[in-house]
Amino acid sequence: MCRIGSIKSKKPIPPSMALRLMLPQQEGHDNSGFAMVMQDLYGIFSAHKDKPLLSMACTQKGSRLVEDYMDAHNFSPVMELIPVPNKKPNLDIKAMPYYIFRVYDYPEDMTFQSEKQKEDLLLDTRLAIRKILSESGQGYVYSFWPDVLTLKEIGDPRDIATYFRLWEDDGTLTAKSIVAQCRQNTNYDIVRYAAHPFFLQGYTLCANGENTFYTKNKEFQKSLHRGYIGFESDSQCFLNTLHYVHHELKWPLPYYKHVITPLPFEEMEEREDKDVLTAIRESLAHLEINGPNTIIGVLPDGDMITCCDSKKLRPVVVGKDENMVVISSEVCGINEILPDRDETKDIYPNEREIVVIDGDLEVKRWKQ
Repeated sequence: MCRIGSIKSKKPIPPSMALRLMLPQQEGHDNSGFAMVMQDLYGIFSAHKDKPLLSMACTQKGSRLVEDYMDAHNFSPVMELIPVPNKKPNLDIKAMPYYIFRVYDYPEDMTFQSEKQKEDLLLDTRLAIRKILSESGQGYVYSFWPDVLTLKEIGDPRDIATYFRLWEDDGTLTAKSIVAQCRQNTNYDIVRYAAHPFFLQGYTLCANGENTFYTKNKEFQKSLHRGYIGFESDSQCFLNTLHYVHHELKWPLPYYKHVITPLPFEEMEEREDKDVLTAIRESLAHLEINGPNTIIGVLPDGDMITCCDSKKLRPVVVGKDENMVVISSEVCGINEILPDRDETKDIYPNEREIVVIDGDLEVKRWKQ
């Protein structure tokens, strides 16, 4: 079983806050890994929000291969963070030799290109780097996008935090949005790409649960977009569908819920929009999900979302105060970092809604 959590804050927060959210839930995960996606970055990255940030773990040879590729494609490095690890004895971590978080300038010929062209370039570049690193066995690339940093590692979350000095809270690495999970994907082979959260063109998603329609989701998604690759985890399908519905089809967000957990036909017949809902169910039936799951996501505009399966078989709770909104699999995590909030205002999302937290930390509940 997984446990997932996220924080959206008015003030920049360090990664230790996400760890404090997740660790009280340790009975619900197996301490096999830690992964996080940080968005809306501050600290050393605050002056480079408009430039793409590459997040990868690699060998020395892998680093050279990536540097050669980026140079050949006219990306210019601007600045980087290469963590100096704390190699304390007996840490439970399967560390890669290097972790690189590097900001680049776009190639000069992209100066007057559209946002879509820039988005496509960043996606194609990440896919090319992934291919280079995978074929050579020299590392992993997790994201290449402005104002986004991704870290994934195998081991005990506490030890991973120690290794990367995430407990130190020195202001180097902070963000206003963090999504995290403390478990590797132990249903399949343990590989770093399988760890939640997943990221694609500004969309972040992690899930707690299973997708028993994984095979039909995967086979259909392979034909939809070049970015839908890997499929190391069944939960990656949730991200691909979110990206497809919201980014590619450009449908309003509420329709995402109608795609992944469509209403029964008898209920659709009673609605004014029955023709639309029926068409969605008929055309995108292979994107429906099944099984117990809860989803946390972040959209390109920074809105944070959560929703459940159609029977609500996995828990999730939303808590907030004046400066922060927290989503967690278990309320004990929220209690750890928001002990003084008004608990009577906590939200336990139901099976027929999407909960959305906007940039002003307003919490909206969109009924299916």
